[in-house]
Formats: sequence, C-alpha cells, structure tokens
Amino acid sequence: MVDSAPAAAPSLKKGALVRVNRTAYTGSLEAGASDPVAPGYLFEGPGEILAIQGGYAQLRWRRPVPDVWLRLDQLEAMPGA
Repeated sequence: MVDSAPAAAPSLKKGALVRVNRTAYTGSLEAGASDPVAPGYLFEGPGEILAIQGGYAQLRWRRPVPDVWLRLDQLEAMPGA
C-alpha cells in the first residue's frame, strides 16, 4: 500500500494536544514502518505538537519515548483541549 501526502490537514497548530486516530493510522505507511503493534499511548494521548512541516507534525509524548513525525490527517485534537 502506498500512501500519498494528506489531501487536507485539520486545523491543528503548534502546542496543540492530540492523539492518533486509530482508523487513519492503521494500514498507513507510517504504521508499516513502525512496530507491528502500535503502543497504546498513541491512541490515548495526549501528545503535543512541537512543529509542523508540510502535512506532518512532530509529536512529543509525556513519556520517556522518542519524538515522532506523523501525518496531520492521522491526528485528532484531544477532547476538552
């Protein structure tokens, strides 16, 4: 499966708290390049957007794990954030 760049990015900005949309992430190029089973914290959140470049966002989690880059269309704002 080959993914193209996101068609339209949601209105997320630097500093926003997000989580990964499981449906958008599953089967994506990014999921295929990662561990076979994605860690639960991706879908529980919150992750903070550190930077946005093109259709991608750099995310930092409140855990001792590396920052990651994911497509903006795979992210959703945390409820109440």
